[in-house]
Order: sequence, then structure tokens, then C-alpha cells
Amino acid sequence: MSRPLSLAFLWATLWCTLWATSTPVAEGAGPAAPVDYVKQVKPLLATKCYSCHGALKQEGGLRLETKTLMLAGGESGPVLAPSAAEQSLLLKRITAGEDERMPPAEEGGSLTADEVAMLRDWIEQGAVAPDEEAPAAPQDHWAFQKPVRAPLPATAAATGNPIDAFLSAKRESLGLVAVARAEPEVLLRRLNLDLAGLPPSRQQLRAFLAADDTDQAYEQIVDELLDSPRYGERWGRHWMDIWRYSDWSGYRNEVRNSHRHIWRWRDWIIQSLNEDKPYDRMIQEMLAGDELAPTDPDTLRATGFLARNWYLFNRDVWLDATVEHTSKAFLGLTMNCAKCHDHKYDPIPQVDYYRLRAFFEPHQVRIDSVPGVTDLDKNGLARVFDASPDAPTYLHIRGNPDQPDQSQAIAPGVPEVVAAGELTVSPVTLPPEAYHPALRPFVLQDYLAAAEQEIGKAKAALDKARAAQQAKPEDQPLQLATVVAEKNLAAAELHPELLRLAHAADLAKHGSPAATAEQQEAAIAAAAQAARHRELAVAEAELARAEQQLAAADEKGKAKAEQGLKTAKAQADKALNAGESPGDNYPSLHASLQSKQSYNESDASRHAPYAKVSTGRRTALARWITHRDNPLTARVAVNHIWLRHFGAPLVESVFDFGLRAERPRHAELLDWLAVELMESGWSMKHLHRLIVTSQAYRLQSGSLGAAPANFEIDPDNQYLWRMNSRRLEAEAVRDSILHVAGELDATAGGPEIDYRSGQTNKRRSMYFQTAYEKQMKFLVIFDEASVNECYRRAESVVPHHALALSNSALSYDQSRLLAGKLSAELATEQPSQQSAASGDVPAEAFIRLAFEHVLSRSPTSAETKACLAFLGDQAKRLGDPKQLTPFVGNGGGKVQPAAEPTARARENLVHVLLNHNDFVTIR
Repeated sequence: MSRPLSLAFLWATLWCTLWATSTPVAEGAGPAAPVDYVKQVKPLLATKCYSCHGALKQEGGLRLETKTLMLAGGESGPVLAPSAAEQSLLLKRITAGEDERMPPAEEGGSLTADEVAMLRDWIEQGAVAPDEEAPAAPQDHWAFQKPVRAPLPATAAATGNPIDAFLSAKRESLGLVAVARAEPEVLLRRLNLDLAGLPPSRQQLRAFLAADDTDQAYEQIVDELLDSPRYGERWGRHWMDIWRYSDWSGYRNEVRNSHRHIWRWRDWIIQSLNEDKPYDRMIQEMLAGDELAPTDPDTLRATGFLARNWYLFNRDVWLDATVEHTSKAFLGLTMNCAKCHDHKYDPIPQVDYYRLRAFFEPHQVRIDSVPGVTDLDKNGLARVFDASPDAPTYLHIRGNPDQPDQSQAIAPGVPEVVAAGELTVSPVTLPPEAYHPALRPFVLQDYLAAAEQEIGKAKAALDKARAAQQAKPEDQPLQLATVVAEKNLAAAELHPELLRLAHAADLAKHGSPAATAEQQEAAIAAAAQAARHRELAVAEAELARAEQQLAAADEKGKAKAEQGLKTAKAQADKALNAGESPGDNYPSLHASLQSKQSYNESDASRHAPYAKVSTGRRTALARWITHRDNPLTARVAVNHIWLRHFGAPLVESVFDFGLRAERPRHAELLDWLAVELMESGWSMKHLHRLIVTSQAYRLQSGSLGAAPANFEIDPDNQYLWRMNSRRLEAEAVRDSILHVAGELDATAGGPEIDYRSGQTNKRRSMYFQTAYEKQMKFLVIFDEASVNECYRRAESVVPHHALALSNSALSYDQSRLLAGKLSAELATEQPSQQSAASGDVPAEAFIRLAFEHVLSRSPTSAETKACLAFLGDQAKRLGDPKQLTPFVGNGGGKVQPAAEPTARARENLVHVLLNHNDFVTIR
């Protein structure tokens, strides 16, 4: 029998082990392990040295990307002496004193002792490295070249679709063989989910399967889906990911990020996609809609793209986000990496970051009123405008906003490495209604309507006060209440005339054509006089109210009431004195509209019209981005669209097309599609149609029957010899549950819906709040887009997915509703087969119907057998109440389960199908 080891022995053993593995080998104890240049040396040099001694910059004439370049050296001669580390200038500089050591502290700091030792060993071992070509000049990078159409390759597998021509040629050259086309029901479901975000109906499925010509039927369905309003919602959510859509967030009623009513931008995205608005025009409207169509609210809402970046506490954070995500979303450039220093990897100097910022420096966010609303908190139009045309842009030293280099203001400009036509900035003269929004006719009508409502309320209050006084004529408090009501009505009745005269004065000063000086003077005088009369009436009403409060005050509140009366008397005296003296001050309607604006300007500027001229900077930038010669814009857009159809992009780094983005293996295809997008008038629907009608898109996702060589040659399916399967996005999972149950509310657009009502409200998921700390939990579990940045959705596989689908009230409720509908439908179709006991229909027919409805396919014989056994077992268990365990918590939803065991068993089967992997997967 073995004895247990003592604790002391265990400690001693552990100490010896640690000592043996951590004690350095004594000098001369053995040769160092071989150093791998590709895995160890090159990555270190790339991280620490290439930014100053690479293709971007060659300080001292030195480049270090290859061994040949190191041997050639720079102005100081060769930096590498193979097998002689101590004679190598490279080693000397990285181990030099602090003043001469490389890399310098501001470029990332010195190498560690282990890194130095590794380089020393590599040199002593002969500096072994493979032959390499020196990287090309940055301006020759593939993404910086204008895309051109390559000739379509001739291939035996070509189908007439250029996508297939390029992919087939690649596959044939590698010996890959594409799998068969997906089964019709799989393809129909894939197409519906891709273009509409919802599975097909059972009627669609049966009609498609019964079609004589499935190719023709397929193309007809493509057109129907692209013409459906559901297309704009589906692809609107994709672009909302890329463009960082976020509803407003803040503390209580204080907006801290994004903006109220930003939902109007969301609706613009959906509408623009459904109208197939050209992609270049969409970019232009998002960046400069206020300059392109300054009086069109449908266009102005597009500038929510910029308003979304608004941040209450820090203007620099706001503009940093604007620069970063404008360049990432439209250009695939990481301009944010040049905020503090020259870009480490791309030919973008630090000044280029601030040149791009200069386009946005003048802009601010405001909320314009909309017809029928005077309270801008309740409704309005969040849009941008140039508030400070002369605002300078300064380079921040090391990116620190507290250290601006004010020696020189930086003019707007674009990265020189991206050649895309001439940049021309032309100021835009705005029409009066744009810089003075109170001039819009509906504004006066809305304020007059609100004023008439106040008069009605004041009359009702006076009638009530007089009736009370008549009942008790000697009651002093009631007498005072009547006086207050009379004064309030008198003040309210003066308001409409003041509004009309104020609007007339605004028109005289700012309207087109402009009024004469005499007309302006007369209009202003009339408005000012009306303003004084109104101010006096309001002051008298306040004085009466103060007297009423004093009379009603007890000893504890008397001092406060006396102070209130004193203040009211002072205001009344001020108003009386103002009424006796001439003046031209009046409350412009513009001041009323600005009273709740979000930007911080002085009182003087807030109560005057906005700037009459916009800088035109953002229009110039938008036109440069969308110029046909810009090599990036169309490529970036095509890559995003391709990703969301095939589950993998053509360029892996979807927001970074800089030097770190290797030339894609399907570069010719990418460029062909980029040119096609532009030449089709930037039509995204045209591109979708081209993609989904390709043979590549229609391949099966499974590898059953695939050529064995495919797995050896291309195990990751980079040449698309089969389709990629992928999980549905969060919104599509939730929407599909409601859709298959026939419960999805198809109402489109409108203000955001409280995110906490996602389990009970049946609207599409994209219409719910999504903001910082305001996201539906069910959607978050399924990897909903981060509101900070989401150029590509995550696709996690975690137990929470199954738990959410199994336990959510949503899935319980919809499965019960759907099971009831299917049973009722079958009972209607097959009355002769009903069971006398339950009024039910044969289980096998129900199973088939449920599969078609939920999974868009018929069950296999094995599935039918398993489901029949499940239904029998469930009905038996549910028929014996003693075997049941009550629900805990929410009780499994608001829809009560069926009382009859067979019906409830079918509810459970539908619930199981909603939890089926096929339901949440695009095959």
C-alpha cells in the first residue's frame, strides 16, 4: 500500500522543477536554438522598425524589410554583418545609449532584452533569411489603383454570369470541382432570408416547387423580393451596422450621445434602398444633404449619419468619431491611426488626419421643427449645418487636443495617395428657409394653433373660476383665482397677434425678395409693440398669481410668498416701463425654435438666424469620395455586399484596404463588380440581382458528394466550391419567429420603440431602440451590432442561444399561436379525418405542415418518425397532471398553453422546431 506524499516533499519537487525551467543556461553550456527569420525576426522588425525604415519612410536612406536591403544599408552603410553580431550596425543601434537608441521612445520604445538576444542570435547564426522581393512603393498598392474590368476568362463551367466566369476559372486552375446546386427549398429559403430577412411562406414554397421552370420562377422571386419593402428593411439593417446607427442615449432626459429623432435617418436608409437610390448619391446626402438640398426634409434627415456622432461632453471626441468612421465606412482607410503621428502602415501623414477633420470643423447639429409639432423634444428633424464657417483646424501635437499647433490653420484636404480627381470647395448660398427655418409657412400655423389651444384652456379655467366664485361670492381666495384666470386669458389672447407680427417682421428682414428698409422698420416696430403689450399682460398675470399665493400662504410659507410677490412686482414695473419707451426688440419665431438646440453657442448667436452661407466643404468631400476615379469607394461597398451574401468578404479587412490588406485572391472579380456597380448608376439592386442569380450563390452549402480533392486543395472554401452556411443575425432570428407564426407587425418606420418591449411588441427588430445601455437582451444574446462599431457581425456559438430560444416568452407565445393556427387550418382542409374526441387531425399531416411552415421544407421519414414518437409521448405525459411541473418565473409566456394534451403536445413540437438549428441558419 503506497504512502501519501508529504507536503514538504511536494514543495521541494515543485521548487526544483521551477528552478530547472527558469534558471538561464550558463554561458557556453550549448548553442542557442535556431532563430526563424519569418516567424520571429520579420514580425519584430515590422512592429518596431518598418514605420521609419520601410516603404513608407526611409530615414537615413535605410530600409529593413529584407535581408538584401539590410546588407545594402543606408547613408551609414550596411547595417547587417552575418555571423558578426557585434560588428552589425543594426545591433549597435538597438543597444545604444538612450539618445541614439532605436527605435526612439516616441516610436514605441526600446526592444526588450529577450528581443535583443533573439536578434543577436539570428545574426550570429548567419542571418539566415529567404530571398524576398522588396515591397512595392505604397502608391502602387493594389487598392490605390483605379479598378478596371479584366476580360472575362473563358471557362468550360461559365454560365453567362461574370461572377461564375471568374470563380470557375480559379477553381479549374486549381483542380477544384464545385458541388451541385442547392435543393430548391433550401435555395428559396436562402434567397428570402438574404433579401428580405424573413423565411418564405408555405404558399411561396409550394408554388416554387410546383413551377415548371424553376430558373424562371427563381428569377421572378428575385425581382419580387427586391421590389418588396422588406428588402429595404433587411439591407437597411446591414448598412446601419456599417454606418454605426444609434438612437440617442444619455441620463434621464439629457441627450449625451447621438440625437433625438435620429430614427428619421434610419427611415431614410430604408426608403433610399427600396427606391434603389444610387449609392454615390446616398453618400453625398449623408455627408452634405444640407448643402445639396437645404430645404428638403427628406434629404436633410440623411445627415443623421453625422448627427449620430454628436457627443455632449467633448467636441474632439465627436469629431474624432466622424473622421474615423467616415473614412472606414466609405473608403476603407484607418485615418484614425494618423491622429497622433504619421500612420504606421499606410502612406498617410499626421497632417492628413487634420486635413480630413477640417471638412467637418464648421458643422454642428440642430433639430428643425416638423409640421404639427412645437415641442422639439417630442418630435423634430435632427440634421447638421455649418454653424461656424470660419472655425480653424489645428494639428494636435501627439494627438493631444490640449496642445494644438496654432502656428498654422490646416485647410481641408484628402490623402494624396488616393488619386480621385480634383477637389473643389465652393461655398453654398442658402435660401432663407434654410438659415431661418421659422420662415417656413407651417411653423407660424403650428404656433398659432398652439396659441389658440392655450386660449381655449384659459377660457375654460376662467369659466370654472367664475362658477366657483358665484357659488361663494364672499370667498376671497375664489375672487383672487378669478382675477388670475382673467389675467391669464388676457395674456393668452395677445399671443396670436404677436406671433403673426413677429413672423411678418422675420419675413421683412430675411425673406426673399427682401423688403425695403422702410418696410422692415415698420414691421419690426409693430412686432416690438405687440411684444411689449404681451410682456406686460404676462407680467400682470404673474403678479396676480403671486398675490393669490401670498393670500393662501401659511406662516411657514409666507416669507417665500412675499419674495415671490416682490419679484412679480419688479417684473411688472419693468414691463410697464418698457411699454412706455420705443424699441425694436421682439421674440423672433427663430428664437423659439432654437430654445432647445443641442449645441453650445453664445446667447447672441442662438437668437439670430444661422449662417447664410455654408462652406461647401462636405459637398466637396462627398463628391471626391464618390468620384469615378476614386479607387476605394466602389470596392469597399462591393466587399460589404458580398460579405453579407456569401458569409465571407473578398477582402478580409473590411474597413482597412491599406497596405496591410493583401491583394485578394479574387481581385479581378472584385474590380469587375466595382466597375459594374459604378457603371450601373451605383445601383445596389443591380448588384444584388447579379450575385443571387449566379451559380456560385446557388450551390449547396453541404459537402456531401464533393470531390475528395476539394478538401485537400481548399479546406476553407476560399474559392467557393460550395456555399457557406451561416447563422441568422439577431434581428432576423426574432423577426422570423414572429413571421412564421403570422404575428409580425409589418408597420414600417416611425420613432424608436422601447427596447424593453421586445418580447411582446411585434414590430420588426430594427425599429426598437439600439443605443448605449439600451439594447434588447434577446438581440444582444444573438450578437446584435455594437453601436460603437460593427463593420462585420460577430457569430458566436454559446449556450445562451439555445437558452434564449427555449425559454423566452416570445418563442413560447409564438409556438402556441402557430400550432393553434396550423391545427385549425388542417381541420378546415380535412374535416372528414378529424378525431371525434378532440376535433383534431392526423398527427403526420400536422408534422408536415409544421416543418414546411417553420423550416421551409418537408420532414424526412426519420424526422417524421421521431416527431410522431415525441407527440405521443408528450400527449401521454400532459394527460397526467401529476407528471407535470409548473413553470417558474414568467410561466413560459403570456399565451396560455392548450388544455387538451394532444393540442399542447403540438405546441411543444412547434417550439422544438423554432429551436432547430435549421431555423436559425442560412444553408
